Amino acid sequence: MRILSTDRRIGLAALLVGLLAGGLSACGSDSHRSPANTKPNILFIIMDDVGIDQMATFGYGGDTPPSTPDITAIADAGIRFRNTWAMPACTTSRAVIFDARFPLRTNVKGALGEDDLANSMVSPYEVTLPKLLAPQGYQSALFGKFHLALQGHDPAGDAMVHNLGWNYFAGWLDVTGDPSSIDVSAGGVAPAGVKYPCGFVPSASAGGADSGACYQADGSCTELSGAGAVPPGRICRDQGGLLDPNQSCQSSLPSYLNFDILSAHYVSPLVYNFPDGSVDVVPATDPRSRTFRATFAVDAAVDWINEQPAGHPWMATVSFASDHTPLMQPPYDQPLVGNDESSKLDCSNQNQQRVLSNLMIESMDRDIGRLLVESGLARRDRQGNLVYRPDRTDTMVVIVGDNGSLGTTVKLPFNVSRSKGTAYQTGVWVPLVVAGPLVNQPGRDVPQMVNVADLFSLFGEIAGIDNVQAQVPRQIDAFPMLPYVTNPHQESIRTWNYAEVGVNFQANGAINGPCVIAGGCTQIPVSKSVCEDNNGVWWGSGHDAEITDGAPPDGFVYCCQVNQFVVANDRVDMPYSITPLVSVGIRNDHFKIVQNTVNAYVSQDDPCDESTATEFYEINENAPIPRLDNEDLLLPIDDLTPVQQSNYDELSARLAALRDSVPDCPGDGNIDFVVNQLDLDDWRFYADSGGQSSVYDINLDGLTNSEDESLIQSYLGTVCSGHQSAAQLQTAEAVPR
Repeated sequence: MRILSTDRRIGLAALLVGLLAGGLSACGSDSHRSPANTKPNILFIIMDDVGIDQMATFGYGGDTPPSTPDITAIADAGIRFRNTWAMPACTTSRAVIFDARFPLRTNVKGALGEDDLANSMVSPYEVTLPKLLAPQGYQSALFGKFHLALQGHDPAGDAMVHNLGWNYFAGWLDVTGDPSSIDVSAGGVAPAGVKYPCGFVPSASAGGADSGACYQADGSCTELSGAGAVPPGRICRDQGGLLDPNQSCQSSLPSYLNFDILSAHYVSPLVYNFPDGSVDVVPATDPRSRTFRATFAVDAAVDWINEQPAGHPWMATVSFASDHTPLMQPPYDQPLVGNDESSKLDCSNQNQQRVLSNLMIESMDRDIGRLLVESGLARRDRQGNLVYRPDRTDTMVVIVGDNGSLGTTVKLPFNVSRSKGTAYQTGVWVPLVVAGPLVNQPGRDVPQMVNVADLFSLFGEIAGIDNVQAQVPRQIDAFPMLPYVTNPHQESIRTWNYAEVGVNFQANGAINGPCVIAGGCTQIPVSKSVCEDNNGVWWGSGHDAEITDGAPPDGFVYCCQVNQFVVANDRVDMPYSITPLVSVGIRNDHFKIVQNTVNAYVSQDDPCDESTATEFYEINENAPIPRLDNEDLLLPIDDLTPVQQSNYDELSARLAALRDSVPDCPGDGNIDFVVNQLDLDDWRFYADSGGQSSVYDINLDGLTNSEDESLIQSYLGTVCSGHQSAAQLQTAEAVPR
């Protein structure tokens, strides 16, 4: 297999250094400190779908927050960034973290699905974090969730992580980027018409069994029995096996047991990318692929960290899939609050999602603590508490949430209907903790605005890069962040913040189908299975729910068409609320603009009308009850006070300037802002390598072919100007305040 990042045709030579750098780092001792290592290691932890609303350590969490003693211990030993914005969806945030460029610059606008083209994935021409750090001697590894590209439309296929600069990867390249559906047949043993919603055979009292033969994929078997709090089916599942209920072990595997069925957080085929560019795809029958995702990610990271030689820096990213749907009980043997009763939970019950979410976050907290202990950065005292002394280590630890919480898991007083997938506060406001030997005056809060893009600068600054923008041959949207870490009195660096979610490119203008969840219609779920994993009803192609009877065989394109159908056929009392296709937020210290674009239901005569609404709010970060951008606090744009008007004008000007800073540059697949012979050479490489989706699919039809060549030819000689970074925009012109 040819790895694109080793070929000169991916563009600037600077992009290749991430794959060529040597340099590894010390990890085996208790202190992790090596006199020869003057550049700190970086342990970067990403939590999935965990907004700040979940975090009692930040002053929120409602009446029933998850217990996170280990994250709290790390935060107490470091600093809490209390005003951090992410993008509203996982792929968009992760892309911004790893390339520091807002979605309007990259077209990575929504959570990737299997129909999205390479044009909406992180480009191999981007300077990603591992490429930025490689010249400083850093070895980079990624463990767990990737979701910056999908192999179905990425020319690099399963080597895509290596192609973007990481030296080593061990994790999941799921078809949709996220965990699969739960195997409700529990490996094929569920009787016809019966579903086991959490993926294991429940107790006999719940329609399952209190005994059975627990088989592993290699044919080994153990007989389990007991009517305790944890049913044998869950014990077997958590050990990577399948329970044959009410049966004894046989000499050979029963033919009806199916170890190939994927099951969310418990059965996930693994992919490895190695430093030489080779790939190993591990089947679902392998014990490693039958390990709880959070457990595997930590195990793999610990092994890699502890193998690094002393005196050379490393960056390890542990990217959890928790707390992403479908939500499931963590391993039964973890000492979690409420775990004794968790076997009784129904994973398909929307009313129980917050309980399952708490369990998964608590489990992740436990694994984060284990990660630090087993990599030598911390220890446990006799009571089991995490003892973390970052001043005695040479490793910076950063923990962040990738976007706001999913509506069904949101903690009050945050807004369940304005959460993940929107640019409202509940959708973009995330926890961020930074700890390590560079932190001056630990235990403090940083109230100033930061964006997840700024982490790109932070990691570069930790590595000793004075001017991160100068290392990237195109504009980035990251502001310096290390000053907040080293200077307790640092004033605000950002005067504005930005977040965006939208629609990714699909072939010939296609779009995700409509999905109705809890009375609202959204087009964020990327497929029928993802819709149903979120307890939704799918209205796109392949719909089969009873309420969709009579809908067109290919389903509907837009949510507004669903509303037209359900109203005309008396399926509901009132139309569904519609989640915006595009949601943009921009703010300063006290005020915020939200712009939502929807294909809205108007009436039976005019059911679909695309429009953009601009909303204006005053917000704050007070704890435990912040002032949020809720509907009842909407400010009247046509009747503002002088102070409000000044802030509205400022933010409107900022948003316009940001949009104007992105030049239209068709044909420039390698993002060097000129269309020239190199673009034709690079087009030829992709066209000759299969001709499928690539960054040189200029007409967005899912193919890289002669039609794209003709378009590049027509644009030859174009020089694209006007692109500015966020820092340049901040100082470009004076705007009202």
